[in-house]
Amino acid sequence: MSSQTAGLLQLLALIGALALAYRPLGDYMARVYSSQKHYAPERWIYRAIGADPAVEMRWPAYLRGVLAFSAVGVLFLYGLQRLQGSLPGSLGFVSIDPDQAFNTAASFVANTNWQSYYGEQAMGHLVQTGGLAVQNFVSAAVGMAVAVALVRGFARSRTGELGNFWSDLVRGTVRVLLPLAVIGALVLVACGVIQNFAGIHEVGQFGGGTRQWNGGAVASQEVIKELGTNGGGYFNANSAHPFENPTPFSNLFEVFLILLIPFSLTRTFGRMVGNLRQGYAILATMGVIWVAFTALMMWTEFAGRGPALEVAGGAMEGKETRFGIAGSSLFAVATTLTSTGAVNSFHSSYTGFGGGITLLGMQLGEIAPGGVGSGLYGMLIMAVIAVFIAGLMVGRTPEYLGKKIGTREIKLAACYLLVTPALVLCFTAAAMALPTPADSMTNSGAHGFSEILYAYTSGANNNGSAFAGLNADTQWFNSTIGIAMLLGRFLPMVFVLALAGSLARQKPVPETAGTLRTDKPLYAGLLVGTIVIITGLTYFPALALGPLAEGLAA
Repeated sequence: MSSQTAGLLQLLALIGALALAYRPLGDYMARVYSSQKHYAPERWIYRAIGADPAVEMRWPAYLRGVLAFSAVGVLFLYGLQRLQGSLPGSLGFVSIDPDQAFNTAASFVANTNWQSYYGEQAMGHLVQTGGLAVQNFVSAAVGMAVAVALVRGFARSRTGELGNFWSDLVRGTVRVLLPLAVIGALVLVACGVIQNFAGIHEVGQFGGGTRQWNGGAVASQEVIKELGTNGGGYFNANSAHPFENPTPFSNLFEVFLILLIPFSLTRTFGRMVGNLRQGYAILATMGVIWVAFTALMMWTEFAGRGPALEVAGGAMEGKETRFGIAGSSLFAVATTLTSTGAVNSFHSSYTGFGGGITLLGMQLGEIAPGGVGSGLYGMLIMAVIAVFIAGLMVGRTPEYLGKKIGTREIKLAACYLLVTPALVLCFTAAAMALPTPADSMTNSGAHGFSEILYAYTSGANNNGSAFAGLNADTQWFNSTIGIAMLLGRFLPMVFVLALAGSLARQKPVPETAGTLRTDKPLYAGLLVGTIVIITGLTYFPALALGPLAEGLAA
């Protein structure tokens, strides 16, 4: 069997598994967020934090809950790292430097999981499990809560209430993420992923000699890192490390975990707004972009030119032989079209066009299918923009799901779209203009520029993957990328929740003969075109200086 055929079969198996899980998981999440019942463990949590889950919140109160909870998370995780040297379970590691601690705290709370440190050489068991793994759960639950609040904005009318943030946060963690993580962790342990609290020990190496490795609760952190589209690895090599991702099956299973909730949330959306066809339209848009990117990545990496690439069967540099080009391409596209950031290969070693595909996937806004929660609300923002464009084309007032898209709504959607590109391009320009940041580049020319562009694209889009050729553990990059991660996560949420509140206050607009049907293939095609055009106009000049220039010169 050829490598190309094996890659196609992996893709088909992945689509089949996602299709089987789509309906039951999507319907289950809709019931979770619509239920009025609170389980005993959830009531204990509400009492512990002093929250009343029955109180409905308007968007400013909902936003205050999001920001307050996240701020506490940043402070807690920062303090835990700064005190690591004095705490049990440190494995003898010293406390983390202030700039590194800030960067890591911002990274994990923002669901970015950018890592400019060697995990196995810096973080002990307490920080890994009590700090980083906990944030993997709750940061994902925050994203899901904001997405559900926006869905309620479309579903409700003549009210500004969007639900209760604390209830949504706890339910998403306890009823959705935790059960799936337990099942997934058992599968990963069966595949050979380690799960222990062993200390540092000597491991024999091929060819003689030994190397020091520490154990850890890797399977339980690996599963939520993928399931919650987080991405932070226990080890520096991330999902290329055999302790995290030992076999081709575990690799495909981890890709499945990355895509599972983001795709299934489209079913949840359709169920909650009372129109499953609307969910299918969003699903189709996400699916078309994901399949197109996957096919393009495989073609680019398999079609490498030159004697070495022809002998290897494609561009194998930076890829694990146990996964090959197909498994690496699947993983790379899944992780950059979502906000996961996990890697099983080194994106810096991809072909020029292959590296550009990973960049473009993040620059689309990671909406195909995107991060847990963030992918859905990002795609719904694009749906509002597409409806507005269609209204301009035919001279009608734009409507979506029975809600008019007026001046206020389109301004909020436009502000959402402008935040991330402004962060990426401004920070990239500053890093290239100043003398010190450029010293961190290990490559010159177009590839060196791509390293810095990738770093800020990854940070501001809350992805967390890296080109692996940039020394980002400096005060400049730790500070600026940390700021980009926080602003890139929470500023868009302000506009999402404000839009949700505006929509929830409206009364439904009756459908007429002139209403654009947003559950038809024509609209899905318009939505795909809107996404591609907006991204292209925004980022094409920067891409032309980096991956496109490198690819054309190859």
